[in-house]
Amino acid sequence: MKKNQKSMILLFILLVLFLSGCFSETGAPIAKVGEFETRKAPVAVIPSKLVKTSVASLSAVGDILIHERVYLDAQTENGYDFNPMFAEVKPFLEKSDITIANSESIVGGNEVGLSTYPSFNSPFEVADAMKSAGIDVVSMANNHTLDRGEKAIVSALKYWDKIGMTHTGASASEEERNQIPTITKNGIVFSFLSYTYGTNGIPTPKGKDYLLNRIDKAKMKTDLIKAKAASDVVVLSLHFGNEYETMPTDEQKELAHFAAEQGADLILGHHPHVLQPAEWIETTDGKRSFAIYSLGNFLSGQEGLQRQIGGILHIHAKKTIDANSTTIVLKEPSFTPTYVESQNHKNYKITLLKNADPAANQAIKDHLSLWVKDLAFDE
Repeated sequence: MKKNQKSMILLFILLVLFLSGCFSETGAPIAKVGEFETRKAPVAVIPSKLVKTSVASLSAVGDILIHERVYLDAQTENGYDFNPMFAEVKPFLEKSDITIANSESIVGGNEVGLSTYPSFNSPFEVADAMKSAGIDVVSMANNHTLDRGEKAIVSALKYWDKIGMTHTGASASEEERNQIPTITKNGIVFSFLSYTYGTNGIPTPKGKDYLLNRIDKAKMKTDLIKAKAASDVVVLSLHFGNEYETMPTDEQKELAHFAAEQGADLILGHHPHVLQPAEWIETTDGKRSFAIYSLGNFLSGQEGLQRQIGGILHIHAKKTIDANSTTIVLKEPSFTPTYVESQNHKNYKITLLKNADPAANQAIKDHLSLWVKDLAFDE
């Protein structure tokens, strides 16, 4: 019995050794081809090319210029309430990841003393309403920035900071002037710069050029290069052109093209107080920048159809990252025409132009899309 057990054990061992010889060290079966042995190699898994895309949206509006008749209309027992003026267009301002506006009348607050044309200063509640309506960034470089001097500028800057509003174009120090404001949305970094042609003859206080950015190509070039290095999309606000002219001047177009060549991706025009057309600018390096030469008045006490019409520009930035490069493309520009409505200088509000004047709405569409056939209208 023991002998038979030994024989069986020996037979089992031989069988195991035989079978183990038919497999590789990794367990892969060995196939014999003639007198050579080949192993079946594992199938290589080649990772697909990594491509990551992200999209962020930006909106922009024109001049917020608070005349006396506007802030008196907003007056309450305890201060001022501008929120009802923005109520109808708030959904259009909130829909984008970032919304920028031109704060034309300095928001220096009551302590500086409220004032109207030709030397403006507005209550802090204007800033509160802008923030509540969905505005995230304000451009401060315009011809009224120095209306009430350094005190009003510093007061406005402090209040914008207090409510968490990003601002550009005016600064309280050289150190602040040298900082490029940025906002990141969906992995895309936006930077903001702002410059004005002048200040109605009011000089900047001696030794304090940092208070206000004036249009100067050399300085703009330096700032644009710095902003481009710090962000994916450079948004440039330019206060330029001639008031009440519906077409840009040659100087406006030349400056916009210059800025695009230096790295500006989105160029927003202010000052004419009426709408001027938009344009795609092809740069020498093969990229495209988008410019709208004037966004008109968004909220003001000015009268006359053209001066009461403004709007909201919408545009998307698409960022694509692959193994070899990162590309940024602006796409899908659209526009929402708006109108400042009032009754005998009362009940000021921003409404959709299509509801106020359908004929003017169609004319504005034709005017704005003169050079940009892919400009859509979001109403």
